[in-house]
Parts: sequence; structure tokens; C-alpha cells
Amino acid sequence: MTKILVVDDEPQILRALRINLAARHYEVAVAPDGAAALREAARWQPDLVVLDLGLPDLDGVDVIQGLRGWTRIPIVVLSGRAGNQDKIDALDAGADDYVTKPFSIEELLARIRAVSRRTVVHEPGGLADVRIGDHTVDLTGKTVSGDVRLTPTEWHILEILLRNPGKLIPRSHLLAEVWGSKHVKETHYLRQYMAQLRKKLERDPARPAHLITEPGMGYRFTP
Repeated sequence: MTKILVVDDEPQILRALRINLAARHYEVAVAPDGAAALREAARWQPDLVVLDLGLPDLDGVDVIQGLRGWTRIPIVVLSGRAGNQDKIDALDAGADDYVTKPFSIEELLARIRAVSRRTVVHEPGGLADVRIGDHTVDLTGKTVSGDVRLTPTEWHILEILLRNPGKLIPRSHLLAEVWGSKHVKETHYLRQYMAQLRKKLERDPARPAHLITEPGMGYRFTP
């Protein structure tokens, strides 16, 4: 049974999530503030954390950083903060996904299932062949079926996404990894290269099924 720690200072949300998650056979623990969340995470060792950012004692980003100091378990942020910078800060701190309040319980459950289907970071060599549309990508041999040719930069971006299936990869992370930390604001680089990758790999580049843009946040590979 998957163990989920829910962190929120609103009792009604804690109660609603506890009931809905338990009904779907998750084991649930709750924490009303950041300090309690860090203690409970260390004691209970959950498989996933659902975390509000607006906590009464610690900022949620500080809680993410505290967790990331010792664990790579998935963290899904559930917050009323809808600004792009809040999302970027949480993702850069180590969150795996971001859901904005008010939220649909079905959407949140879908996000939980998505991050639960993967490990947070796949080690190099952990994947071999990955299917995208009509093509098979061989990450070991760095080839694509159908005689598709990718540039070194396209390969770098694609490999980061494919080795983290389902994970939302922040734009700043991709930019820093591919072009260096001085280029984290050059988002037009990513738009250009993602468009090229979709033209080469997606069946319908205008309606991509695998290389997905999360507006204002980043990109994810959906198998």
C-alpha cells in the first residue's frame, strides 16, 4: 500500500484528502505545518508527499528543501499560489508536480498516480528503448528509428525528458543543464528546440502526445 503524507494547515482539506485517498487504498498520514511534516516524513518514511506552500510556520519551499536533503520521494505541491514564480521556486527546490487550488480531486489523484509510476531520477543506463509516436529512441546507442537525425542539443534535451518519464522538468533546469546557468532565462531556446523535436518525433506536432508543455513551468515526457 502506497503511503502518502498530506501537509496542509486547512483541516477540511486534510480531512477530504484523507477520506479520498483512503477510499482508493492509500495509507495516509497528515501534518498541519512544516515542522510536523519534516518530523513525520523522517519517522513514517512515506512514498509520496502532498504539500501546501502556505504553512503557518515554514514556507513550503523550505519544507521541500528540507526533504530533498535526505530523500528523493515524489513531492506534489497543492497550493493556492498560482503565480509562475511560486511554481518555478517550488519546482526548482525539488517538487515533482504542482496543482493549484481550488483543485479537482480527480486531477490531483491523476498527478499522484503519474508520479507514483516512476522513480524520481532514473540513473543513466536504466532505460534503453523508449517509444514516441511511430519512433523508437535508443538512449544507449543514441539512434532513432525511421532514420531520424537529432542534433547534439536535441539529444541532450530529449534524454533529460525521457529519463524522467512523467516528471515535470522546470524550464530553468533544462536551460542550466543544456546551456549553462547563465542562460536560465533564455526560454526561447527551449521553445525552438522543443518545436524541432516534436516535428521529428510526434505524429501530430501541433497536438503533441508525448513531449508536453506545462505553461509557465516546464516540460514533461508522457509515455
